[in-house]
Amino acid sequence: MNKKPGAYARMAVSLLVVLLMSSTVVQTQTPRNFAQVRREFKTFYEQGMRKNGIVGSSFMLIQDGQVIAQEFFGLANQEKQQPVDENTIYHWASITKTFTGIAIMQLRDRGLLKLDDPIIKYVPELKSVHNPFGQMSDITIKHLMTHSAGFRAATWPWGGDKAWQPHEPAEWSQLVAMMPYTEILFKPGSKFSYSNPGIIFLGRVIEQLTGDNYEVYVDKNILKPLEMYRSYFDATPYHLLKHRSASYWLKEGKLSPARFDVDTGITVSNGGLNAPLPDMVKYIGFLSGDVRRQAIYDQVLKRSSLEEMFQPQIPIASTEVIEPSGQNRKDSMGLTFFIEDNFNQHFIGHSGSQNGFISHFYLRPDTRMAYIVAFNTHATVTEKDQNQDTRRLDREIKDYVFQNIFPLFVKKP
Repeated sequence: MNKKPGAYARMAVSLLVVLLMSSTVVQTQTPRNFAQVRREFKTFYEQGMRKNGIVGSSFMLIQDGQVIAQEFFGLANQEKQQPVDENTIYHWASITKTFTGIAIMQLRDRGLLKLDDPIIKYVPELKSVHNPFGQMSDITIKHLMTHSAGFRAATWPWGGDKAWQPHEPAEWSQLVAMMPYTEILFKPGSKFSYSNPGIIFLGRVIEQLTGDNYEVYVDKNILKPLEMYRSYFDATPYHLLKHRSASYWLKEGKLSPARFDVDTGITVSNGGLNAPLPDMVKYIGFLSGDVRRQAIYDQVLKRSSLEEMFQPQIPIASTEVIEPSGQNRKDSMGLTFFIEDNFNQHFIGHSGSQNGFISHFYLRPDTRMAYIVAFNTHATVTEKDQNQDTRRLDREIKDYVFQNIFPLFVKKP
């Protein structure tokens, strides 16, 4: 049969695509000893949960956007004796910040802003903040994305821990009222210092430029395109309430429930996301990249812009890292993503902690391996009780995965 030159070219291109996809699968095949490692991790994970008094937790190990191992422990709701399963919805707290960063990059790519623009161009109310190091016009969007603008860490500059007090500021006007009493704490761009208000101001930028509420914008431009259909902000939709996890505080051996289904108010862009783990796996797939879905992912944010977010922008001093562990560890801040070089591996990640929930994800970009973990119990170590500590457990799980699991999936040449 005679074929035109163009037909041969198309066949060659199709064959090349198949070979490239096949090689990707081969390079990330499950190692032969993974089954044994997985069993050992299950034992380690469950022992850690019991030792630290965790009511409920979920863990998923992800390879090329697919779950290859998962663990569920305990109860999503102790009062109802409701077990944790893959549909359990957790509060992801500060992991929301990465969605805010992606939204800002979307607006940058559409030509609506520049990362070096002064923040007061979009949030003029910040002109009333006291900056002893210069003008407020010196503070840029990039400073906010890298936690180097000089704003304080907490949204509320006081306690706010009584039952009748709002969980977070409900209205933008409350933040504006605090601005004349807010001070920039160091020269913008000179160092990293984690700041919740800085991310809230980025949420305001998104609303000002798009005319959408933050929740609406992110749902339309990130959650829906990634098919994260059971992800939402703040109050749980009625049809998902049966899957919503409660959360708990554990201190000195005493367990107490946290507020159920809290509203993060005007701070939603800083920490308002709720989702089950399968939805978050879709987000991890987007972050890690996949040639089979890249056309879909590019509709959210082109790969070059996403990888720009993964580049170190400012170092994180060891004093800013809670109990550093590992080998030759080096931490940096990207554009709303944390970057960690540890155990001779390179990772992108973020954590969340709010209202009794603690969560974390880490992605190793070169092998497209990742894990995500969530706890519905915040156990706080005290002088009387040194045994129960969710943050320590979170670090122990990270170190275990970094040392024993991720190295199994080294990409073949």
